[in-house]
Amino acid sequence: MEAEIVQQLVTSGATTLVGLMATEAWTQARSRFAALFGRGEGDETEAAALERSRAVITRAQESGDTGAVDDLTGTWRGRLRQALLEDPGAADELQRILDEFRPQLPNRGAGIQYNTVSGTVHGNVIQAQNVHGGVNYHQSAQPPIRPFTGH
Repeated sequence: MEAEIVQQLVTSGATTLVGLMATEAWTQARSRFAALFGRGEGDETEAAALERSRAVITRAQESGDTGAVDDLTGTWRGRLRQALLEDPGAADELQRILDEFRPQLPNRGAGIQYNTVSGTVHGNVIQAQNVHGGVNYHQSAQPPIRPFTGH
């Protein structure tokens, strides 16, 4: 599987997993993710780890701590990447879980967003979720002109 596809699947999986922790579908989703991580041998251990993460999410939401949610998403992104590296067949199972549970997320628009910049770009292109303190742009006397290649 291509690295870019794995990255997209892992990112979507972690975002969906953490998002599901605050829904009514959590109990069912937890058992599916625990089976994915435990591969039939450590399901109970994985379910316990997922529950600990859910407790962190609950506390973070109550206090408005978005950083904790981001940190936890990163942690599970790493765990998913490791699971896919150890068992390439896990990618298909992860995709089935996402297809089943993604519609149960409160904000169905959440997840991966794809943006395309085409043509000639004469300046910076910035994409951000949260910007704190503003964005400063200092233009040089003559900015280089080069076509955007998408890479």
